[in-house]
Amino acid sequence: MLKKMMALSGSLLLTVGLLSGCGSSGDTDAAKGNAGGKEDLKPVTINMFTASPEYTDAFNAYIEEYKKVKPNVKINLEIMQADYNTILKSKIASGSTPDVFQTTAGGDIDTYADYSADLTNEPLAAAMTDAVRANMSSSDGKVLGFPVKGNLFALIYNKDLLTKAGVTSPPKTIAEMQDAVTKLEAKGITPFANAYKEWWVWKHIFQHYVDAAAQDAGVEPKQLVNDFIAGKAKIKDYPVLYNNFFSFIDLTVKHGTDKPLERDSNAEVSDFASGKAAFMTGKGAWDEEAIKKINPDLKIGIMGYPVSDKADQSVIITGADQALRINKDSEVAKETIEFFNWLYTSEYGKNWFSQVAKVIPPIKDAPLPDLEMPKEMGSILKTSKSGDLSVNYSLDTFHQKFGELMQAYISGNMNKDQAVAEIEKAWVQLGSAQ
Repeated sequence: MLKKMMALSGSLLLTVGLLSGCGSSGDTDAAKGNAGGKEDLKPVTINMFTASPEYTDAFNAYIEEYKKVKPNVKINLEIMQADYNTILKSKIASGSTPDVFQTTAGGDIDTYADYSADLTNEPLAAAMTDAVRANMSSSDGKVLGFPVKGNLFALIYNKDLLTKAGVTSPPKTIAEMQDAVTKLEAKGITPFANAYKEWWVWKHIFQHYVDAAAQDAGVEPKQLVNDFIAGKAKIKDYPVLYNNFFSFIDLTVKHGTDKPLERDSNAEVSDFASGKAAFMTGKGAWDEEAIKKINPDLKIGIMGYPVSDKADQSVIITGADQALRINKDSEVAKETIEFFNWLYTSEYGKNWFSQVAKVIPPIKDAPLPDLEMPKEMGSILKTSKSGDLSVNYSLDTFHQKFGELMQAYISGNMNKDQAVAEIEKAWVQLGSAQ
């Protein structure tokens, strides 16, 4: 249950399409489980509200395909470019909850449980990989969401620039990273591209350090995060968090592209793709297509963050951090569930993830996209374990505040101890829906 409903603030809406269908219903494989009849001819409108503009074309593609299955179903797709969470909460508070809406996974699965249809026994839940299903499940084991994609979080690097600098393998330790920075700058190469104007890139970096701190303490990352939320843990007691994380951020600012607080996600992608920097921080597999549009020949590598002097703690992180939800009180909940069951189980749907959306599929028995980062991920995971997607254990209300505090830290408006104190306070106040 949401604790607070934020007031509606100004935002930019991108209304991406009001798509309706006509014609015959073909594709019986895709429509399996649906008996024909008058119900199939009844006009149905599904309102879908998401925060993923990067998948606009892919969403429109599966909406268009679904016309062939259910020509009576009209899907209104609305995508936010800013203030998504604020607008969503306002819609819910006013009783205008969309038929489909998007939240983060993990803790927010429980936050929005009262508004979400139980999908536990649906075909789409059975199709999920075990890791993804866990990310979509509430504390009492109900599957209340489904992702557009599986995800990959890593430090991304330009293979050719590292080779040019004489860095023969991706740095796995702090010492190796410092050596790589020295070698890159000796060749006139800026080591880091950052997007520190964005609040969300910070959580993607920080989770690697949380995982390592938990490992050093001999606990699971979820337990460590819960201890911070309960006010039982202190950042100073975990050197990987208090020393290594802040030192890495300092390193990326000192040896990164200019004006990091003015560089947003698109600017960072442009900096990296155009060869202005060797590493790209805070990002993941979703950026590959944008990079390749700028520079199709760039050879991309992925690696874990060098969080300590233990090479085995440098690991990539995989899982699902975003969830679509179906409004349980929607008048078209049945038809909406049917739509996404189709996406997750039809032959079209299995191939949509890799060939149309070009993402890591969140479902079993689906091919990986023909992209470098997912392929490298597959290769790495044959011999190494993935890290825990620990961002899922805190709400995005905390992560957003965390990003703002880190922005204050690198701007010089807050020293490290002040930032740490405020982060701990925010974890208690905003980390959990309880």
